[in-house]
Amino acid sequence: MAPSPPSRFPHADHDHHRCVAEAVTAAERLCAQRGARLTALRRRVLELVWGSHAPIGAYDLLRHLSQEHQSAAPPTIYRALDFLLEQGLIHRIESLNAFVGCAEPAEAHAGQFLICNDCGTAAELHDEGINRAIARGAAELGFAVERRTVEVRGRCPDCQTPDCQMPDCQAPEESDAG
Repeated sequence: MAPSPPSRFPHADHDHHRCVAEAVTAAERLCAQRGARLTALRRRVLELVWGSHAPIGAYDLLRHLSQEHQSAAPPTIYRALDFLLEQGLIHRIESLNAFVGCAEPAEAHAGQFLICNDCGTAAELHDEGINRAIARGAAELGFAVERRTVEVRGRCPDCQTPDCQMPDCQAPEESDAG
């Protein structure tokens, strides 16, 4: 089986409102098919997670949500995040204790994540070959895998260019050497 194409690193000028709208539409469809309730609060948390392609933490979500709902509290956010994780609509980036939207929520999978050290964006890669290699290596060692998170740090395509326009980008300095 060929690997699924990775979610793309967004360019500074991409239509982010469309990303959010497509993610919410997919979530509504999947929850309806599964008989799961995508409440207004859960939907809003999903919108906030998709509000950037950079992973976002629970307390950052709480800060955004409390501007709209005075009664928002940590348990509210964590319950919504638990629901979104259970439905496969988001992923948890373990090393950052943060969350990103899932690019392929209709299919249960353990993705791999490419995280830019400069601008903080993340792209999801779903390669069954990587999953099989982990399972095979664990089995050879008699190890029972319970949860798998593969995170790779580096620089996204935009942050590798001198004219990077991504927020918080630390584009490479142009060299005077010739």
